[in-house]
Amino acid sequence: MPKRILQGTVVSDKGEKTIVVKVERRFTHPVMKKTVRRSKNYHAHDEGNVAKVGQTVFIEECRPFSKTKTWKLVEGDVAVQAEAGEAA
Repeated sequence: MPKRILQGTVVSDKGEKTIVVKVERRFTHPVMKKTVRRSKNYHAHDEGNVAKVGQTVFIEECRPFSKTKTWKLVEGDVAVQAEAGEAA
């Protein structure tokens, strides 16, 4: 079974090797037929502590690292953003 990959914004990087990512999803309400936005926070493993608050990152489903941490940061994505930020 393929692993799910989600895109979200880092809202916290206070934990050691852990980030909290807010993922927003949009769907049409079944009765009102209006687009509704819902968000959820995911704890993700960040081995190198490279993600910072406010960055847009991709997280991938993986084995459990702890009770609440079953996602990990996709490393290539953050490296590209870090280099772009330093160059600007």
